[in-house]
Amino acid sequence: MQTFHCSACQALLFFENTRCLSCGRVLAFHPLHMSMVTLEPDQNDTWRLVKGTSDAVAANTQGVRLCANYTAHSVCNWALAADEVDALCRACRLTHTLPDLSNPAHHEAWAKLETAKRRLVYALLSLELPLQNKVEAPSGGLQIDFLSDSLQPNGDQARVLTGHDDGLITINIAEADDVYREAQRKHQHEPYRTLLGHFRHEIGHYYWDRLIAGGARLDGFRALFGDERRDYQQALNQHYQQGAPQNWEDTYISAYASTHPWEDWAESWAHVMHMVHALETSHALGLSARPSRSDEPTLSIPDKPVLARIRNFDQLLQEWSALTYILNNLTRGLGLADAYPFVISATVIKKLRFVALAMAQVDGAPEGSNAPGIEPPQ
Repeated sequence: MQTFHCSACQALLFFENTRCLSCGRVLAFHPLHMSMVTLEPDQNDTWRLVKGTSDAVAANTQGVRLCANYTAHSVCNWALAADEVDALCRACRLTHTLPDLSNPAHHEAWAKLETAKRRLVYALLSLELPLQNKVEAPSGGLQIDFLSDSLQPNGDQARVLTGHDDGLITINIAEADDVYREAQRKHQHEPYRTLLGHFRHEIGHYYWDRLIAGGARLDGFRALFGDERRDYQQALNQHYQQGAPQNWEDTYISAYASTHPWEDWAESWAHVMHMVHALETSHALGLSARPSRSDEPTLSIPDKPVLARIRNFDQLLQEWSALTYILNNLTRGLGLADAYPFVISATVIKKLRFVALAMAQVDGAPEGSNAPGIEPPQ
């Protein structure tokens, strides 16, 4: 995530801000510019951009409208061009189905889900990955449903399963409840469980269909992840009945990744997005690490965009090792659990590299290097 500033007063902004806490101006994220913009009223429910000395979009004079979910429901903070036909922004147009919003708890859950989804969409746009909704591309587009469990007329509970199927991502809104999600994390023996993590995992399934299935990368995928033609439901049943195999850490990024090649890919995809997004934020903030020994990893401040950086995966991995050392030292100093509780083996590194190069849409992904595995400090 880049660092954003208010155009009017230069105060630091968060990606989720709707008003500048320093000067009170209205804010919005404009996906066309990939930037937060400071706004002032224009006419006919449109807004014009406030021009600041360091505003990257200062030369733009086109008016904007606020997303309808911004103005009507306060669950969005994105803008769109004033002449666009749609009332919803690019991120909100991906959402197709909502739960019953007459329930206040559902509205709160929806707001949390949209917040996480916007960070996902920002990352996908930064990576220049194909991203269309099913209205724009019925056969290959993306659609997201936010649904809740319900009671059947006979009193049975109809559960909503979070998952992906042919471009449709379904998220159970119960995941927006922190208590429920933490209980599920413990039950599943997961190191962490977040809304953003759910989105990153499920979008990984979507991009497997777009980038791997039936294409030139399929043989390379099978060589690393296994044959996805293995019975999926049988694999799920086996995982939930028997758990992950012993020493799964030697081969997989998570226990759930051991379930099936599709889940291994999705977990690896989510992890690469996790790495790329955190490193982009650290670089934008000017964070660096100067080791005391030459054999220790370094974290530098590159002048390359995120898409160019993931093409050099070995450098990205070294910077990730340095950043996780910083993160875990900071959280331990705050009395918290490690921010990065993962061990990355040499086999997992090969999988992450394959995912990263597919994500960058680089053809002819090379074989894995001899880079050693990395792990958090003990």
